[in-house]
Amino acid sequence: MSTLIVAAVQYDIQWLDKQANFTTLENMLGEFFMDNKSVDLLLLPETFSTGFYIDDKRARKSEESVEDVRWLKCIAMEYNCVVAGSVFVKQGDKKVNRFYWVSADGSVVYYDKRHLFRLGKEGNFVVSGSERKIVEINGIRILPQVCYDLRFPVWARNKQDYDLMVNVANWPDTRRNVWDTLLKARAMENQAFVIGVNRVGPDGEGRAHSGGTCFVDFVGDCLVSADDNQQQIISVELDFSALEKFKKDFPVFLDADEFELS
Repeated sequence: MSTLIVAAVQYDIQWLDKQANFTTLENMLGEFFMDNKSVDLLLLPETFSTGFYIDDKRARKSEESVEDVRWLKCIAMEYNCVVAGSVFVKQGDKKVNRFYWVSADGSVVYYDKRHLFRLGKEGNFVVSGSERKIVEINGIRILPQVCYDLRFPVWARNKQDYDLMVNVANWPDTRRNVWDTLLKARAMENQAFVIGVNRVGPDGEGRAHSGGTCFVDFVGDCLVSADDNQQQIISVELDFSALEKFKKDFPVFLDADEFELS
C-alpha cells in the first residue's frame, strides 16, 4: 500500500451565496498551495457552496449543480488532485445531498447521503441515498460518508473493502462531543483512517458550528486537527503501510460478525 496526501478545508460557509463561498475557497487554497507543493485529495465540508438549508425558496436555483461541478473541475485541474465536497442537487420535487468526487482529468463520481436527520425533518425535503460506494485514489480505497451517516456503524462497517473513511459535515456545536467521539470510534472499530471535515460559524438559521476537522488514525489517535472556530486548511500524509502492518499484527476483523445491508 502507498501513502496519500490529504488536505481538508474548514471554513465559514456563507448562506446561499455560491460566489462568496467560491471566492473564499479560492483565496484560502491560493495561500495554502503557496506553501504546499501538492496533495492527492482535497476535501470540502458538506454543502460547501450554500450551507445546509432544508427548505428555503431562495435556494431553488442553488439545486442546479452544473455551477458547482464546473467549479470543482476547475479546482481539481488547477491543483492536479481529486476535489470532494457535497451539494444539494434537485431530484424530482425534492433534492439529494450529493458528495461529488472530481478528478483532475474531469471524471466525476458521487455518493448520495444515506441517513437523513429525522428530528430536523430532513426527509421531507431530501431523498435518501441507497448505494454504499467506495472511491479509489492511487490504490487507496475510500468510503465516503456525509454528516449524520456518522451515527450509524452498520452502514460504515468495514467489509475489508476500504482503508480510509471520509465524513464531510455541517455538524452543530451543540453536538460537538458526539462528532469528536464517533470519529474516533469509527476509526478504531473499522481499523481504518478516518477524516472528519466540518464547517465553522453560524448558518442562516442561527446554528453555530465550531469545527472539529481532524485526521484520526486506525487506533483512534488524532494526527492533526484544525483550530476551533477558525477558517483553516490542514493536511497530512497518511501512511497506509502502517495500517497494513497493524491489521496483520492485530487482525480483529477476522472475528467480525457477518451481516447484509438491506
